[in-house]
Amino acid sequence: MDTVRLTSAQAIVRYLVQQYVERDGVEQRFIAGALGIFGHGNVAGVGQALMQSPDLPFYLVRNEQSGVHLAAGYSRMCNRLSAFACTSSIGPGATNMITAAAGATINRIPVLLLPGDIFSRRNVAPVLQQLESPWSQDISVNDAFRPVSRYWDRISRPEQLLTALPEAMRVLTSPADTGAVTLCLPQDVQAEAHAYPGAFFEKKIWHIRRPRADRAALAQAVALVDAAKRPLIIAGGGVIYGDACQALDAFVRQTGIPVGETQAGKGCLPYDHPMNLGAIGATGTLAANRMARDADLIIGVGTRYSDFTTASQTLFAAPDVRFININVAEFDAYKQGSLPLVADARETLHELAAALSDCHVDDAYRAQVTRLRAEWGQEVDRLYALGNSPLPAQSEVIGAVWRASGPRDVLVSAAGSHPGDLHKLWRPLDPKGYHLEYGYSCMGYEIPGALGVKMADPSREVYCIVGDGTYLMAPSEIATSIQEGLKIIIVLIDNHGFASIGGLSASQGSEGFGTRFRLRDDGSGQLDGPTLPIDLAANAASLGAVALRAKTIPELSQALEQAKAEARTTVVVIETDREVGVPSYDAWWDVPIAQVSQVEAVRRASSAYEQMREQERYHF
Repeated sequence: MDTVRLTSAQAIVRYLVQQYVERDGVEQRFIAGALGIFGHGNVAGVGQALMQSPDLPFYLVRNEQSGVHLAAGYSRMCNRLSAFACTSSIGPGATNMITAAAGATINRIPVLLLPGDIFSRRNVAPVLQQLESPWSQDISVNDAFRPVSRYWDRISRPEQLLTALPEAMRVLTSPADTGAVTLCLPQDVQAEAHAYPGAFFEKKIWHIRRPRADRAALAQAVALVDAAKRPLIIAGGGVIYGDACQALDAFVRQTGIPVGETQAGKGCLPYDHPMNLGAIGATGTLAANRMARDADLIIGVGTRYSDFTTASQTLFAAPDVRFININVAEFDAYKQGSLPLVADARETLHELAAALSDCHVDDAYRAQVTRLRAEWGQEVDRLYALGNSPLPAQSEVIGAVWRASGPRDVLVSAAGSHPGDLHKLWRPLDPKGYHLEYGYSCMGYEIPGALGVKMADPSREVYCIVGDGTYLMAPSEIATSIQEGLKIIIVLIDNHGFASIGGLSASQGSEGFGTRFRLRDDGSGQLDGPTLPIDLAANAASLGAVALRAKTIPELSQALEQAKAEARTTVVVIETDREVGVPSYDAWWDVPIAQVSQVEAVRRASSAYEQMREQERYHF
């Protein structure tokens, strides 16, 4: 057998450049490149291997967590058919990636993590940044990746790559099992050479299957849909990842069944589609939530039924409500006591459409959908044009950004009050036009995630809406966008603190305690003094961005037009009124409130909370 002598790190790089995926006859390379920061735990191993392999380009990021966020944004934009490897040194470089790894796994997004690890041969331990344990020598901080990885392995000998790398690729390319995959690389093993079989580095194509539903389960589903009087579809991210948008469009036009969209599923139908009720759940529209409350059949397509989607199990109130769930992951398909169709979304929708060719909702139900859609459209128009003074409302900012954007442009956000407002108010026309990381709602995702979107499709304008609280956590990838010549437009909303959690605190009677960016007052001893003198535009400019300021909605619109004309990343800062929010529409979210308190407002909120808890249901 022909062999080739390579270090472990060189073998990883050579293997990754030969990995391809194929779905529906379209083939493409899977690993697009490597992201990371070099340190003593990877510079002489993975770093050396990447240096001599231009086929796997390396991108220098400014924070390891941001690098994984960037990788997740990229892969999501590619419908999980392409991914990045992310490398780090040992110790803090590695653990910086854990938060973003959790986000990737929760959102079912493939990322390959290659953190440096402590010496396998142990004789020089403890090495710099090593965590020592009194009960085991076979432990490091990289063990913290175990619960947030869909596959985890420590490569303690070079030949272990022969079994570990194929397993890593199996998980990364699986529509059901994908997420963060972690291969811990001891720094001595990275540089250790081995005679690998030459066949190991031949081109490998991973076929992405479209499994079909069990025939008996499909027949049961057809019967349930045919008998339903008030059916409703919940479209999740699986519709978009599975390229099932056209199949969903055809199915709902044929049957008249309306659609509510999760955060990950928003955009699967254009906002002006006659069957699209918009966002559903705790951050849902009045149209979707009112239809959901009376629905007798919920058809979930590619959704995992998070508490925001179910409004903490209070949304589906009909006594006789039943559930069908179409999902490639068995784990998700069985949720809500559903009839599980463990299958590909596109193929299952095609099969349901063929079996239900004579099934249509009645005219009264269609008329209700049309009426509620019209009411919601008027509500969005109202919120886009409140005329709030002296500071604009956040909903007005969203309206201005939407008007400035084109039909193929992409909106990116993740945390704070923006995701709830955007879920309700953004009006996408393209399946990729709405990009919200809300499975983990991770502060700091927005800017690197937007950069990943831009890397996946440079032809689109990418808008990133981010609050000042999140921005101050992770602005550093602005520098990466300048370095790579990848322009994004960042709309930086300045509400002097954490407005979302402040509003939640106020609704619980806690007065927004600890959520405003203020100096400590010598008299009260609390953080309730003057507003912090932070110049966000100056900060953005210092990182290389074009920085613009706007005080009014007309000024914001003018600044956005200038931003579109700029050649590099542009940040537009606008102050908003944090007290003017978007209403909730017949939905609730379970956030426990103190059962005893000295504060009267907290006692009142607790009483109301206990009443709402009584509406929570189990679905069997």
